[in-house]
Amino acid sequence: MIRNLIFSTFFFTGIIIISIFFLPSLFLPQRITLYGGKLMGHWAAFCLKIFLSIKIIIKGKDNIIADKKFFIAASHQSMFETFYLQTIFNSPVFILKKELLLIPIFGWYLKKIGSISIKRNKISKANLNFFKDISKIVLSSNRPLIIFPQGTRVLPDEKPPFKKGASRIYEELKIYCQPIAINSGYVWPKKGMKNTNKTITISILKAIKPNYSKEEFLKILENDIYSELNSLN
Repeated sequence: MIRNLIFSTFFFTGIIIISIFFLPSLFLPQRITLYGGKLMGHWAAFCLKIFLSIKIIIKGKDNIIADKKFFIAASHQSMFETFYLQTIFNSPVFILKKELLLIPIFGWYLKKIGSISIKRNKISKANLNFFKDISKIVLSSNRPLIIFPQGTRVLPDEKPPFKKGASRIYEELKIYCQPIAINSGYVWPKKGMKNTNKTITISILKAIKPNYSKEEFLKILENDIYSELNSLN
């Protein structure tokens, strides 16, 4: 419990300091704000290693798509991946709940870095244009989109079916998909205490080509990620 308290104190204090330090970047080029996001990712890793004795392993670096447009589809078990994946890939574009943009300072940063918002479980004009907006942003940028096809953070032993929105994005973008399996829930669960002296493995899987049907893609993606998570667990 003491180590958890120390971790939380240092981690969130650091995030606040970084946020304050980068406030001027809201009026500067976007790339400076994006650098602040990467710094937060490195800070999360530092705190995990120093205060909880967590080892972070990245598998499959040779699978990273280097010369093609792609989007990332990652398993989602904790806050860890939202911070750390920014250090591996070129400042991913996040999809998030529209309500998050209303949070003072935090919401300003999310807007500045070009996050894509959506009102969940609502039919609106903005939501109807959602996939076209994604296509426009991704195809005109060198930054990959990142999605969490499970829809929300899940426990390590939970294996919910992937959301169909992932296959709609795949169909709309017509680009490669970079699947990623991360077993971070064993260290940083969505509820309860964080664990110590464990390993977080980020497994970068082989790319999925953009020539499958929506149904085939979703089946392949779900099978690849869950099979890898089973091997990591």
